[in-house]
Amino acid sequence: MCLAIPGKLVDLPAERPQFAIVEVAGVRRQVNIDLLSDEPLQSGDWVPIHVGLAMSRISETGAAEQMRLLAMLGEDAAAMEELEGYDLAPTPAPEGWTS
Repeated sequence: MCLAIPGKLVDLPAERPQFAIVEVAGVRRQVNIDLLSDEPLQSGDWVPIHVGLAMSRISETGAAEQMRLLAMLGEDAAAMEELEGYDLAPTPAPEGWTS
């Protein structure tokens, strides 16, 4: 099952504006925020994350509800395991790619 897990934005590095650092249950990871380029984001905002992408902005209440639903479905551990694959350090783009 593919589910998004909510994370709280903790840093928006100016040198890589397409990425943000989010925190989920004490774990910090880098995620791509390009899908939200038309929405002004700031530290403290909540976003659902799926496959390393922030999908939208949600309220803190919505984030708590989403985590509760993931736990009810027994998917909270699997969602946290998915986060382990997100690298906190920026990954250089392949040669010839621009960002």
